[in-house]
Amino acid sequence: MASRRAADELIASGGVRVNGKTPPPEGVLIDPDSDRITVHGKPVKPVTKHRYIVLNKPLGVITTARDEASRTTVLDVVGDEGKSGHRLFPVGRLDADTSGLLLLTDDGDLAYRLTHPAYKVSKEYIALVAGNPSSGDIDSLRTGVELDDGLTAPAEVDVLRITPGSRDSGVSEIRIVIREGRHRQVRRMLHFIGHKVQSLNRVGFGPLKLGRLKAGGWRVLARRRWPPFNARLKLENPNDRRDRWGRRVGQIGCG
Repeated sequence: MASRRAADELIASGGVRVNGKTPPPEGVLIDPDSDRITVHGKPVKPVTKHRYIVLNKPLGVITTARDEASRTTVLDVVGDEGKSGHRLFPVGRLDADTSGLLLLTDDGDLAYRLTHPAYKVSKEYIALVAGNPSSGDIDSLRTGVELDDGLTAPAEVDVLRITPGSRDSGVSEIRIVIREGRHRQVRRMLHFIGHKVQSLNRVGFGPLKLGRLKAGGWRVLARRRWPPFNARLKLENPNDRRDRWGRRVGQIGCG
């Protein structure tokens, strides 16, 4: 219905009522099944059906819902057909120079659990790097390397392909799986061991796989595919339902 900021302004203006009363400034928890919410006198119904889209983000596309510099965003790629009337947003982010799997949804509960560090959701990448890493380099990535923002957690690392040559010639294709979400983490990890990333593609995010989806292509995920994933992330816990900003679902308030 509105962005978080617009919704907060709407509540502060007095346009929102809970069972006919103005909610207090500190907010109030509601039960969508029994409480009546109105905006300027009109009833508001909670979203009952979410939409999930897997996108193969092309290079150069910005991971945001709107870009002030008018650059192409991930929502531009899927267009109105992909959005299908839903207020979609990207779950997590991929830099402009990184391609691959990105989930778009309007399910804030799922997005919170996919991106919160406590859930340690895996993110799988295929990197093409300059040179041939040594076995010691690979072991360092597997155990953790010291970046400027701290030691990285152990990662799954496999060398998929190398070209003949010395450590500093040729190229290598490396699979790396991390369970953190630091800024440009994979690139910085590989730079730490002395190998510049030539290309980086995300091929997995939790149980989701990119498969044969072409760059710029997208597919809608059917709800029936989600139960095992929901169970793994404890999505059915009624005492910890949160929106995309980490606020408990059902809380009406400002700030």
